[in-house]
Amino acid sequence: MADMGAFRDAVIAWAVGGPGDHARELASRLPVRAVVLLEGPSDAAAVGALATSRGRDLAAEGVCVLPMGGAMSVGRFARLLGSPGLGLRLAGLCDEAERRYYARGFELAGAAPQDFFVCAADLEDELIRALGAVRVTELVRAEGDLRALRTFLRQPAQQGRTSQQQLRRFLGTKKGRKIHYGRVLVEALDPDRIPGPLDGLLTSL
Repeated sequence: MADMGAFRDAVIAWAVGGPGDHARELASRLPVRAVVLLEGPSDAAAVGALATSRGRDLAAEGVCVLPMGGAMSVGRFARLLGSPGLGLRLAGLCDEAERRYYARGFELAGAAPQDFFVCAADLEDELIRALGAVRVTELVRAEGDLRALRTFLRQPAQQGRTSQQQLRRFLGTKKGRKIHYGRVLVEALDPDRIPGPLDGLLTSL
């Protein structure tokens, strides 16, 4: 039976030059009503964790969460999925540095600019600020990464940086770490401490 993961994979294959027939077929069969365009899998992990904490199954609701592999791809995905292509509703979450790519991509696809949400620096920064450096360090310890963090903090490049800056950089130092902590940090948040961009995105869907 077709599922949202199959649709996501078909869209990615389409975006890199493959045929779009399979994506079109799955979009009508599932059916899909909206696609959330995200830069990468760590953002998808955070969105999925927040949805789960609120008792929501986005796939069952017809929402496809799609990490694109880079914000500069948003225009291509938006054209395929928005009004020029499948006619689906688009939503998104991006870093401040990628705002211009999302704005242009959504505009060309006929999507509403208020349907993508912008993190002040990036999502990891938002989550660390929401939890506080002390709490994030506790979570790093609980996940068994405290020794790695301490080794990282001894590096000369980390001297003079704030704890928040150090933790943000640490999360990106090992493959898969940002994805793992995207879920861990969201699950640790109190309901009233969800970063505005992440909360706004999920509420809008």
